[in-house]
Amino acid sequence: MTVEFDADLIEQGRKLFAGDWHFFWAAPAIEALPPMAGMEVAFAGRSNVGKSSLINALTGRGALARTSHTPGRTQELIFFEGPGHAGFRLVDMPGYGYASAPKAKVASWTALIHSFLRGRGNLARVYLLVDARHGFKPVDLDVLKTLDQSAVSYQVVLTKADQIKQADLQARIAATSAALSKHAAAFPDILVTSSETGAGIPELRAAMLRLLRERS
Repeated sequence: MTVEFDADLIEQGRKLFAGDWHFFWAAPAIEALPPMAGMEVAFAGRSNVGKSSLINALTGRGALARTSHTPGRTQELIFFEGPGHAGFRLVDMPGYGYASAPKAKVASWTALIHSFLRGRGNLARVYLLVDARHGFKPVDLDVLKTLDQSAVSYQVVLTKADQIKQADLQARIAATSAALSKHAAAFPDILVTSSETGAGIPELRAAMLRLLRERS
């Protein structure tokens, strides 16, 4: 099922992301992570699912997170911080699955993803991005298993919703919800977004603000 937020929470979420968000840290290996502080939310998903584009849409900064049409361009854990919220970070994770890189390197950053998800104590939520046109793929289900075994909650965000017909989108939401019902650690509400049109971006901001308030 999808989720709705009241106007006040939407507006406060807009303000949370209205300032000058900036690059904070890049970690190519688990040993290179920044010290744990405050609250982190991470964006995971298959290569080219739209993680960097979504972060840019959230922050209103078109080039904050580097985007590319080449799968596998992000090969590190990239951390961003916002003004006045030094304890709140966004984490852009390497895409898993197909990538235009040597297999050994893909295996290395895939291992980094799984290690980070299992062992980051201040990771409040993982937003698992799934292309609305395609739904879950087997490699997504592998990540779901890792998330189920970790202590962190996770929520599915359907991306590229502007590229699918409305009837097909509703069917995709229903199928995704049914699949998630088998995963106790999954947050039941599904967020539907489009970085191109901005659809669902205010709701995602509001969701993170609510999470931040719960953790404060």
